[in-house]
Amino acid sequence: MGELTLVEAINDALHHELARDPNVLVMGEDVGLVGGVFRATAGLRETFGEDRCIDTPLAEAGILGTAVGLCMAGWRPVCEMQYDAFSYPCLDQLINHVGRYRWRSGGKMEFPITVRMPYGGGVRAPELHDDSPEAYYVHTPGVKVAIPSTPADAKGLLAAAIRDPDPVVIFEPKLHYRTMRGSVPDGEYVVPLGRARVAREGSDVTVVAYGAMVPLAEQAASALAGEASVEVLDLRTLKPLDEDALLASVAKTGRVVVVQEAPRTCGYAAEVAAILAEKAILDLHGPVLRVTGYDVPYPYWKLEDAYMPSVARVADAVRRLLAF
Repeated sequence: MGELTLVEAINDALHHELARDPNVLVMGEDVGLVGGVFRATAGLRETFGEDRCIDTPLAEAGILGTAVGLCMAGWRPVCEMQYDAFSYPCLDQLINHVGRYRWRSGGKMEFPITVRMPYGGGVRAPELHDDSPEAYYVHTPGVKVAIPSTPADAKGLLAAAIRDPDPVVIFEPKLHYRTMRGSVPDGEYVVPLGRARVAREGSDVTVVAYGAMVPLAEQAASALAGEASVEVLDLRTLKPLDEDALLASVAKTGRVVVVQEAPRTCGYAAEVAAILAEKAILDLHGPVLRVTGYDVPYPYWKLEDAYMPSVARVADAVRRLLAF
């Protein structure tokens, strides 16, 4: 087990999965000769050749549309969308084709497409390079969605996505590509989709988070030490959601704060709150509170810190809930 950054763990997973299965290929803008804008695909072209690490035109709809045909021919394509907001042109392909073909074929045709993309802010990027669009993808029937928060999960969830018979979208927190290091198992490593993890044990409040918001939630829990025992639940997979882990944590603490970087209205935190209202109402000692981005376009970098959830905002929500 070695210490890797999050982007190194992703690269390691891709190397192992391409070596394990000759039907796996990687495609996207600059993934080959350059190794990807974040170097997540570095070395793949040299190791596996230009037929399995393919530089594509700057056309996201074309990338995903080509992947649809490749799936029908028996391939397992891994598509890289260079940035989260660049992925919107491919929504037509994803919603109308990728998410429906297994249903249309009565389950006879698998559709093992993996779509990777960096997401989120905190890196002072230009407009259209910072977004948190997971709700669009979670809302699409037939598509699974996972978001790692650690290097080990980045490797394991990506491997699970590539091996899954259904299309899976993986959002990778670009803020932590190189700012986070962690122990990552050597060799092949799979983290099953649909299983959350308790990132930090606690007894007074559960803070539910995913992706880049998990380290933030852990920092808030540390800041509240002495005031409250805060449990941090890392969902890891948004669809399928590990409802058992969510309900078990809430049954233990009785209070919930959900953190998301995305805009507030119709965000994934609202889905979590609705599930708890339906299935855990008798366990709750107060309302489910949300700490989110705002219902505005992602701002330029001078306002980025004001837009993103912070340790102070999460800690304030926990204190308000404890005082309810």
